[in-house]
Amino acid sequence: METKIFTWLGREFVEIVGEAGLGGSTEQATAELFAKFDKSLQGLGLSLDNTVRIRVFGRDRQARTDATLARSKVLSRQRRAASSSFISQPWFDSAGSGGLELLALRPLNASSGRNPIDFALARNYLCYLEYDSVLFFSGFTSEAATLERQVKDVLGTLDDAFARAKTDWSKVAKLSMLVQRGHSIDTVKAVLAGAGPLSVPALEFTFVDGFAGEKYLIEIEATALK
Repeated sequence: METKIFTWLGREFVEIVGEAGLGGSTEQATAELFAKFDKSLQGLGLSLDNTVRIRVFGRDRQARTDATLARSKVLSRQRRAASSSFISQPWFDSAGSGGLELLALRPLNASSGRNPIDFALARNYLCYLEYDSVLFFSGFTSEAATLERQVKDVLGTLDDAFARAKTDWSKVAKLSMLVQRGHSIDTVKAVLAGAGPLSVPALEFTFVDGFAGEKYLIEIEATALK
């Protein structure tokens, strides 16, 4: 398990990455990993209540499903955060089958309230979380036939989500793009370049082996200021 503390957007963030232990079910092991994360956060004066983004990793499709189930139980109600989940064997250094990347925020104002926003038709994950005037959007996807078309679809989905959150592309601080291994990020960059004046300060690319949906080739997460 690795913990990193850093400043970004004028705020302090804590990132914790860890792999679930062996023995028992993937769901149980992932729940135990969440408990370890919570203990680590408490040592920094925070808790799982400060979670703003959570990525779930599974060694295979079933492990991803089981680890995601643990996430939905642990990060429930006001604890809900922007989320995404992936399949990736190279992500793991151990023989474990579930893993987490958690991002927590220390708000500038300790009394800042969390505002988890569902999709118009509720899903098992948030549309976005508003917390301390920062907007954390879950990973958005498309089932279009090609990577190029999927990127265009997701950018349109983000347009709608930004409008709903009363923000716009000028306030987007980062786009994180998780791409199906074997596909070129140059395709993604070309679509972004042709999408107009998207002056996003940070673009991040990560390769994975699969997603919640079998037709997905990319999942895009966005972080923006209110």
